[in-house]
Amino acid sequence: MELSPPPLFNQGLSARARLLFFASLCLVLLFVDARYQVLVLLRQVIGTALYPAQQVALWPSQAILSVNNYFVSQAVLKKENEQLRLERLTNAQALQTQRQLAAENAQLRRLADLRQRLTSPALFAEVLYDARDPFVRKIVIDKGLKHNVQSGQPVIDAEGVVGQVIRVFPLTAEVALLTDRDLAIPVQIVRNGLRAIAFGGTEPQTLELRFMAANADIQNGDMLVTSGLDGIYPPGLAVGRVIRVERNAASAFAKVVSEPIGGVNRHSHYLVLQWQPSLPPKPEPEPAMPTNKKKISP
Repeated sequence: MELSPPPLFNQGLSARARLLFFASLCLVLLFVDARYQVLVLLRQVIGTALYPAQQVALWPSQAILSVNNYFVSQAVLKKENEQLRLERLTNAQALQTQRQLAAENAQLRRLADLRQRLTSPALFAEVLYDARDPFVRKIVIDKGLKHNVQSGQPVIDAEGVVGQVIRVFPLTAEVALLTDRDLAIPVQIVRNGLRAIAFGGTEPQTLELRFMAANADIQNGDMLVTSGLDGIYPPGLAVGRVIRVERNAASAFAKVVSEPIGGVNRHSHYLVLQWQPSLPPKPEPEPAMPTNKKKISP
């Protein structure tokens, strides 16, 4: 096969000769540059001159890479935000549970200390649920007849009186709280010894001292304790604190409102006092005097 050009175009060196020449020149330049570093400046000048062209050539790929990184970063950030939100919710729930358990443990420790100081036996009880009727203030505890719980026994916490057992079942019992309107408890003012009867208030979470004379010596901040005269509550248990005294010239009675000291709606564990009052026996009735009536004959 003939590789040489036709005679009309046959000018200068042949293709093989030019290939050999330029290959030799490349080898010489490589050797000289590697040995003496004579082409460094030339390469820098050429690289500087070609830099804008390189940037223009690289711009499409860089733009595509930037767009891809943007969407990938958005997806990654969204996933990380979801994970962080889930972790925050989980941590908040764990923290809430920990706080609740800490408060419950603290309450149980206070009840245990109180139980040791009491002179009468007391029984730990846990609140199962509130009564179904929303218009009364009652709870159901997990102790009943099987645990020697009886109707009328007082229920207390570490701060004071909470309520009274009103109905007993084999394994549970129903407790009326102090704020129940149907519950009454004899109390005494610590400051002056004045006795009164505390009822569940008409306002939420309050007590009322009813039938108090308008000129009765009672003030805001007075402490109320059990008087023990009813034979149900031991004397000296904290009941409430007077928060408002309203006197009306047109009424013979004052309206006295107090707040309970005990955790009526704040705790899930209480103590049931199995207290037996030492009351004197009731006096026997005197025998009826005989009546001597003469029968009048007609």
